[in-house]
Formats: sequence, structure tokens, C-alpha cells
Amino acid sequence: METRTRGVLISYAEHGDGIPLVALHGAGVDHRDIEAALEAVVPMTGYRRIYPDLPGMGRSTAEGLTSNSDVVALLVDFIDQISDGPVLLAGHSYGAYLARGVAAARPERVRGLALLCPFGDGAQNLPEHRAVQQDADAYEDLEPEHRDGFDGYFVVRTRATARRYRDHVAPGTALVDDTALERIFARWNIEDGTEPFHAPTLIVAGRQDATAGYLHATDLMERYPQATLAVIDGVGHALMHESPHLLGALLDDWLNRASHRGD
Repeated sequence: METRTRGVLISYAEHGDGIPLVALHGAGVDHRDIEAALEAVVPMTGYRRIYPDLPGMGRSTAEGLTSNSDVVALLVDFIDQISDGPVLLAGHSYGAYLARGVAAARPERVRGLALLCPFGDGAQNLPEHRAVQQDADAYEDLEPEHRDGFDGYFVVRTRATARRYRDHVAPGTALVDDTALERIFARWNIEDGTEPFHAPTLIVAGRQDATAGYLHATDLMERYPQATLAVIDGVGHALMHESPHLLGALLDDWLNRASHRGD
């Protein structure tokens, strides 16, 4: 599906009916990364799941966007277009950073916020990127040119996670407008608000995440007074794919809290 907002073409996938759940992927991929992860664990009924390609990634364009603040404003307008009421908002990595900006700009439009491996303004004290699990047949279904990308993202390297990378991550890496992202990322900082965000929130980090770390996630707790925080050992930045059962349980709790808010 496609729509135009502020002159920018936004491509997105949509599944189901019910409470809108908008999920934002990370940098350098497209919607298929977070779509594959959430579709495996989010209930198929009761939720309208919406997965946009972020500007300059996937099939979305980035005309006129010169900062992450522009992207946040675009996402606010996109949410206004696709839903008359408040939405559940989830984001992974860079997508979590943008989700925080959307929640700060329009808190009344966000009934619940899920931040997965949230990336901050400057991650510090990062662990070394190394395999936590390395199965002998991990690369059996991967083309040689995909192995470095898989190893750079995953710390749980099994045949199953490699297939997930091959099918849902690698295709999006070929659809990145590097020039557009360089322009947008040059003005990185967004306004994430000074007031606490009081809607039900979930913050999940991987203990072995060498991209975003886990300390930034713990620092967010005071800003989100209704947050559940989980730091999962044995997984990294690809937490969504490396620990789906635990993530599913955490998301299930968050969805219940946010969906019944005000009941």
C-alpha cells in the first residue's frame, strides 16, 4: 500500500483489523525486518498491524527531508492519515528513536509505546560484538555475499536465524537511498520531550547488543513511568529474531496494558 504525505511517498504493509499498531523498523533495512518479527508473535486478531518503510528505505522516498525532526513530523502526519484515533506505536533501534519523537510530539495519539533495542543519541559502554551461539550449519542456506551482513547483525547464529536474515533482512538492505539517509542523519537530534510519557510502555534491550547497548534502555525508565524494562541475556541487536518467545510474552503484556487503557 502507498500514501503521500508532505510530498513524500510512504510505502507500507498492513494486516488485520482492530486497534492500530504502527511498527517502525531500524536503519538500513525496510519494513520486512520488524514485520517478520512481530507477525510471528503478535495476535492475528484484534490488531491492525501497519509496517511503513521509513523515508529513504524500502519503497518510501525522502524528498525534502533534511533531518530526523522532519521524519518525525512526517510520521505524525502519516499516523493522522491512517488512523482517526490513537495508535499503539513500536520501534526497533532507529525506529524506536523516531517513535520516542512521535510520542513526545503527539502524546495523545499514542496509547502505548514499545521500544525494542532503542538507539540513543550516543551509545556508550558497548559490549564486544561476538557470537553467543554459532551453529555449524548456520550458513547452510546463505549466499556467501550475505554472511558478513548476517554476522554483523546477529549474535545467535543458527540455520533458522540465517534464514530469517536471508528472507526478511537482506532484501531491504539493497533498497536504501544512502544519499538521502546521509542528508537526514546529518541533523540527527530530535525533540523527545521534557515531560514524562504516561502511556503503557515496554523497553527491551539485548545484553549483548553491540549497536545500541543496554544501558541507554535502562536510562529511559524515568522518562516513561509506566514502563516495563527487560534486558535479555544471550541476544544482541537482532533481539526480535533471536528471542521471539520471550519477546512475544513481553509484547503480550504490553498489548494488554495498552489496549485496555482507560477501560
